[in-house]
Amino acid sequence: MSYHVKTIYKTIQGEGAQTGQVAVFLRFSGCNLWSGRPEDRERAVCRFCDTDFLGTDGPGGGVYTSPEDLAAAVNSVWRGGDPGKWVVCTGGEPLLQLDAGLVEAFHDAGFKVAVETNGTRKAPPGLDWICVSPKAGANLALKGGDELKLVYPQIGLEPRDFAHLAFDHFFLQPMDGRDREHNTLLAIAYIMEHPRWRLSVQTHKVLGLD
Repeated sequence: MSYHVKTIYKTIQGEGAQTGQVAVFLRFSGCNLWSGRPEDRERAVCRFCDTDFLGTDGPGGGVYTSPEDLAAAVNSVWRGGDPGKWVVCTGGEPLLQLDAGLVEAFHDAGFKVAVETNGTRKAPPGLDWICVSPKAGANLALKGGDELKLVYPQIGLEPRDFAHLAFDHFFLQPMDGRDREHNTLLAIAYIMEHPRWRLSVQTHKVLGLD
């Protein structure tokens, strides 16, 4: 299997339970809820994505022909000591491509492997961290993991519909955009009444990080 990658870069995790963790972000190309093309956005299932995952032209991007080649590329971006090595597989939708062979190759290179997914596909075995971010209008196939991060508010998607699922952490993340301040107040108000949920702030945007 070949792997189509938009970009590979080292940064600090800015959202959710692992905020502040240094990691290599591996952004796969492609998504099953939006093509990534602006002209298709209004017809997409997910219309609010703020990420460029189209093509393979970003730093470190390309088509990798083996798990070992991609793991080596991620390791070359890490450029540090072995303790605390994390790779965060994201997209687009990473579970369209991330498989057991690639997870094993990352482990062999000394990485712990996290995934940030829309939850519409089952995850391969061996992952060290699973973060699911459900989207309105998409069927949820992955109903357990470490972290559920709900972009809030979404029409047709209520936090109470997910609170029973098998996750260790539950986050509301205010939807970005022109209504971000209002959405943050809505999220805070909900969390104050439902303290199982916690607030996720996109600190990487505040800090100007990728």
